[in-house]
Amino acid sequence: MLSAAVVLMYQDYAYANVLAKHEAVVSVNKDLAYRSWVASHGGVYVPITDKTLPNTYLSHIKNRDVNTSASQQLTLMNPAYTLSQMMKDYSELYGTKGHITSRILMNPKNKPDSWEEKALEDVEITREAVYEKAIIDSEEYFRYLSPLVTEKSCLKCHAFQGYKIGDIRGGVSVSIPMKKFYEEAFSHSVVNASVIIIIYLLGLGVIFYGRRKTREILEDKIKDYEQHIFSLVNIIETRDSYTAGHTQRVAKYSVLIAKEMGFNEEKVDDMYRACMLHDIGKISTPDSILLKPGKLNALEYEIIKEHVVVSYELLSNVDIYKEIAEIVRHHHEHYDGSGYPQGLKGDEIPILSQIMTVADAFDAMTTNRIYKPRKSVKEAIKELNALSSKQFSTQIVNAATIALEDIEIEMSITQRPKSKIERERFAYFYKDQVTGIYNKEYLEFVLAYNHSDEFDMKYASGVYLHSFNQYNKKYGWAEGDKLLKKFAKILDGSGRNDLVFRIYGDDFVILNKQQIEIESYISNLEEVLIDTGITITYRHFDMREKDIKNIHDLEELL
Repeated sequence: MLSAAVVLMYQDYAYANVLAKHEAVVSVNKDLAYRSWVASHGGVYVPITDKTLPNTYLSHIKNRDVNTSASQQLTLMNPAYTLSQMMKDYSELYGTKGHITSRILMNPKNKPDSWEEKALEDVEITREAVYEKAIIDSEEYFRYLSPLVTEKSCLKCHAFQGYKIGDIRGGVSVSIPMKKFYEEAFSHSVVNASVIIIIYLLGLGVIFYGRRKTREILEDKIKDYEQHIFSLVNIIETRDSYTAGHTQRVAKYSVLIAKEMGFNEEKVDDMYRACMLHDIGKISTPDSILLKPGKLNALEYEIIKEHVVVSYELLSNVDIYKEIAEIVRHHHEHYDGSGYPQGLKGDEIPILSQIMTVADAFDAMTTNRIYKPRKSVKEAIKELNALSSKQFSTQIVNAATIALEDIEIEMSITQRPKSKIERERFAYFYKDQVTGIYNKEYLEFVLAYNHSDEFDMKYASGVYLHSFNQYNKKYGWAEGDKLLKKFAKILDGSGRNDLVFRIYGDDFVILNKQQIEIESYISNLEEVLIDTGITITYRHFDMREKDIKNIHDLEELL
């Protein structure tokens, strides 16, 4: 719009020159037409007055002055003298300066000024009109000089100067003041500028309104899209019920650390969104690994590490998440280069990724894990500092120490199952495939948390089968498995046992909250083993007295 205004202003002032030239041409043509008319009549006779005196330069002409009556005397006015007189009157009335000039003078008043002198030289060569803008008495004028060509009628007065027909005898010069044209151009420019400003303001209003509406629509779409994405994250967390709320907590901790480090609102927002989506790649992790509550083996660990790459690929293909995809990709890198997926170290790791790494670790430390009870905030911060410059950036750990020191951890946060359904899903990984009762890994878990109200088992019994290998050799593994399954079913179905575990091939453990007389139903188990050659032995003891805290303690007793 500004360019348009400048162009229009330039055109207005350029057009002022066109108008001035047009007026100059019209003025000169009018003068030449009048002169031609006078010349065609050999001059005109006018009354002699104080304003119109006889032309002294025509004194050589007979009958220059004539008497028409006793009271009136006329004098001959030649074309040049008549035109000069008219130009003088016109200049006084309208400001347009007219001048008849020549390089061979008959009247000194017709002497050319410096511009006219140069213009006459050009005219004699080109026989074309000359024009340009020039300054006269500190005012700008448009100057125009048209050549005077000698005609037969001109020789009556100018033959003695040596002119011949067709010679350039001089020129008619006119000077048009530019002020009025510039004023008109300025007025026109003001009108144009006003129109442009109005259009510009209206355009701005439309643009701002359109941008605001577009932004609102885009924000709504992004909000809806993110709600769908966050819903997907919630589905993943529901799928992995033992880490429910993990992303929200990591986002909360990361934002606090980022603000402590002085990041602006835009970066803090990137931090939050990256945290909310940092585990989205777990959608590709098999349930058998993702939901496994126990420790992962080497292969399983390699598979679950792929979730960061999947997260990156998913997010980098969405325009609104391209910037945060790189943050998510490296949130498992370690400051010393021992992390994954690329083994970056130090400042090679994006700073927001480093913040998320600290927040992620802090949440893991302050959450009850399967084999590891949660730490207090103070203990977690102490461990972060112990790993400073190794797993974590010292700068970020220092910020986290300040940002998280007063954080309140929800006591109910745990990886352990709470509902009946969660327990069943949980136990799915801890069921013995042959007998259907619990396995050794679940016994280890129960012993680790036996101090809580969730289990609180007080008594343990060990049941051992002897000579089972001979039975397998005689009847085959399939028959052996059937016998084990039948035995375990009776052992688990007595109705008095809280938890029954198969810990080795043919050894079993029973945990009870109430003391039982195991001898009272051993006879039922012995009936299953009649004619098999298999015998039973058992032991029973109080877990509190023996201070059993893990499976190693139990194995020593059994």
